[in-house]
Amino acid sequence: MAVSSNTFVLSGARPHYSPDRPVRVEHIFLDLTLDLAQHQCWGHCHLHLRPLHPHVRHLRLNAVGQRIQGVTLQHQIHPFTYDGEHLDLALEPNFPLSPDQSLLLTIEYHLDRPQRGLYFVDTTPPQAWTQGEDEDSRYWFPCFDYPGQLATSEVRVRVPHALQAISNGELRASYPEGDWQVFHWYQPQVHPTYLMTLAVGDFAVFDDQWQGKPVTYYVAKERADDARRSLGKTPQMIDFFSRIYDYPYPYPKYAQVCVADFIFGGMENTSTTLLTDRCLLDERAAQDDFRTESLVAHELAHQWFGDLVVIKHWSHAWLKEGMASYAEVLWFEEEYGADFAAYYRLGELRNYLSEDSDRYRRPIVTHIYREAIELYDRHLYEKGACVYHMIRQALGDDLFWKAIQTFVKTYAHQTVETVDLLRAIETATGRNLLPLFDQYVFRGGHPDFHVSYRWESADRLAVLTIKQQQVTEGVSPLERNLFDLRIPVAIGTVEAGGNVSLQTLTLRVYEPEHTFYLPLPQQPSFVSFDAGNHTLKTVTLEYPLPELMAQLRYDPDVLGRIHAAIALGKKGNLEVVNALATALKEEPFWGVRQEIASVLGTIRLDQSLEALCCALEDPQPQVRNAAVEAIASFKSAAAYNHLKAIAKHGDPSYRVEAAALKGIGMIAAAKPQPKPSPEKVLKRLRSALDTRQGWNEVVRCGAIAGVGYLKELPEAVELVLSYTAATVPQPLRLAAIRTLGAMGDRHHPQLRQILERLEQLSHETFFLTQVAVVQALSQIDHPRLLAILQAVGDRTSDGRVKRLVDESIAKLKNALGTDERLKTLETTLSDLQKENQTLKSRLEHLEAKTKATHADAAAN
Repeated sequence: MAVSSNTFVLSGARPHYSPDRPVRVEHIFLDLTLDLAQHQCWGHCHLHLRPLHPHVRHLRLNAVGQRIQGVTLQHQIHPFTYDGEHLDLALEPNFPLSPDQSLLLTIEYHLDRPQRGLYFVDTTPPQAWTQGEDEDSRYWFPCFDYPGQLATSEVRVRVPHALQAISNGELRASYPEGDWQVFHWYQPQVHPTYLMTLAVGDFAVFDDQWQGKPVTYYVAKERADDARRSLGKTPQMIDFFSRIYDYPYPYPKYAQVCVADFIFGGMENTSTTLLTDRCLLDERAAQDDFRTESLVAHELAHQWFGDLVVIKHWSHAWLKEGMASYAEVLWFEEEYGADFAAYYRLGELRNYLSEDSDRYRRPIVTHIYREAIELYDRHLYEKGACVYHMIRQALGDDLFWKAIQTFVKTYAHQTVETVDLLRAIETATGRNLLPLFDQYVFRGGHPDFHVSYRWESADRLAVLTIKQQQVTEGVSPLERNLFDLRIPVAIGTVEAGGNVSLQTLTLRVYEPEHTFYLPLPQQPSFVSFDAGNHTLKTVTLEYPLPELMAQLRYDPDVLGRIHAAIALGKKGNLEVVNALATALKEEPFWGVRQEIASVLGTIRLDQSLEALCCALEDPQPQVRNAAVEAIASFKSAAAYNHLKAIAKHGDPSYRVEAAALKGIGMIAAAKPQPKPSPEKVLKRLRSALDTRQGWNEVVRCGAIAGVGYLKELPEAVELVLSYTAATVPQPLRLAAIRTLGAMGDRHHPQLRQILERLEQLSHETFFLTQVAVVQALSQIDHPRLLAILQAVGDRTSDGRVKRLVDESIAKLKNALGTDERLKTLETTLSDLQKENQTLKSRLEHLEAKTKATHADAAAN
């Protein structure tokens, strides 16, 4: 797999470390009033501080965009300076300080339309919610805003009578006060400022419980029917995580609040997770959408990893995000079995590999970045999950869980760094896993294996050659990017009756190339490299056809069967198609069938298409979806005929129906003969856009993507433009914006119209709109976009958008590089031509003047 040449470290990046800590924050008490109509908040922040030594003479708090109206220290008015970002207090030399004395610092402040931290949403009725990670709590209250500072907290808030307010911990009181309703919440366990939260709205409330502790779901009243369907497994998950971490759920309650326009999928605020309302599933969506279940598991696991055990610095955030992502795998293993979990883990791996190859490569742990939010990527989440799985494989289940439980119990209600996990592992198991961490955590990358196999019958030897293709020039293994790993290889023999016997050998791979000669009593039926596929890697298999076909059928590991299918697909002959077609019918696990369908889509034979058409009847929607996408890739009239019924009449699955609508647009754009015509397909897609509203607009998003392929039709561009209007439902509007970028070919006759619309949209401030606009712009290579992108980067306050902008600008400049040189050459040539024309004109003028002079002289 190719490695991205882009760097994670962008201009302006620098090393970041935890600040000095002159005081310990013991308790934070926010006493606030929210005016949702005016997007305002005001009140007092009370901080109980304990000096760590008597020589503290200065306090600097984070407070961005606030109107500081007064400060008292120990109930006495205290002078301060404020620059819009920091609140500074100087302490006189004679001010009494003692580590035995707690100080009360009170700040009166006012927020007017805060740009981050506290968000007001103009729904009906209105909502407000907070988002603190990474360093955004400073936008809604003055604080020491970094994760290493832990304190108990308290929020008393006044909101309009009809609304509810939910915060961390337990509800101490709720009562009317004039025109307001007061909610008083108290969080008794310490946690960092970024995990303090507040959510306000008019919610339907559903009560569950786990061992007597309240488990509550808050959703907008019009989504009440979807609440239990989407969130109802939470008590089972609490029980599961309490058991595997050997630490009972540690907080007074667990609430999940689904809010509108949330800028993440979810946020694990201590005891009160906020979730996007896009996660709420209707009955049809629930049949094949596991993302909500994974999201609920992820945020819940954070209550242990992230909230109970807190990272000391953002650079170690993989400890919590990697485990929360791995907790999704663990939950699916518990709920749906090992095959499901393994296949889900493969998806995690692929997400990381995509970022590594297409975006950048970085160490999981790094202190060098611009903003901490840049670290929240697929290296942190998905690669982190894969590393936790490798730790599990290295230790075995018993020792892995002993180590994880030791880590949780040792550091509960404390802060940790990566070295603390290593110490917990060594304490619990005696194993030193620093070599694994050095290879996968403290440096970037992974091994790219190429594995070839042959059988030497005369000597009864299985010959396995393993190459590390990622190796570069260098002196040390680290410089050469070598990995030193022990890889299990399963030798599979299919016996009479179809029973499979496995002999597993462990091979140490530490050089760029190894050839292993394995004496065996008989020729194996198949060889499974990295049996179980627990190693974070890529692998290319170069095996004989019979061994691959046997592995596809008989390997007990689902990922082994998938690797065999992928390797077969690269051979691409009719024998392979027949084997894949048979497996597509007989394979017991839907995930393997889904992969086989995708592989068949890469083999352009009529028999492949026939096999895929059979898969359209598969009972598992994921398989049907893969079949639809594969059929669309044929871009033929026959492919269109197979998809048009789904596009016209639908499918039980939203996603399959959406894929079919997108697919017919893709096929029509290829203009196969004798049909379909782009005009006819556009009419069908327009009809779908008019009539097929539904859950998260999945179907209509598929239709708008289909329209995007028909960019040669002026009416197709006009149709997509119309769906970028502010009145269009948000998911569909965002899809239309991205599709507009896909239509923006630099030679398109309507490019000016497309760019003008994207430029208008670039002024919007909502995070998801900004992301969609940047994604759209990044698909067009036109010099005008540089200024638009730069303006988005200058306006936004979100570090994720800033990074996307900078990456898009670099991509655009790279794409324009050759053209710019040609443009310069053309300009120079044009200038020379103009100069030559001028010189020629002057010469002709002089010649004419000379002739005239000579003529006059002759006449005289």
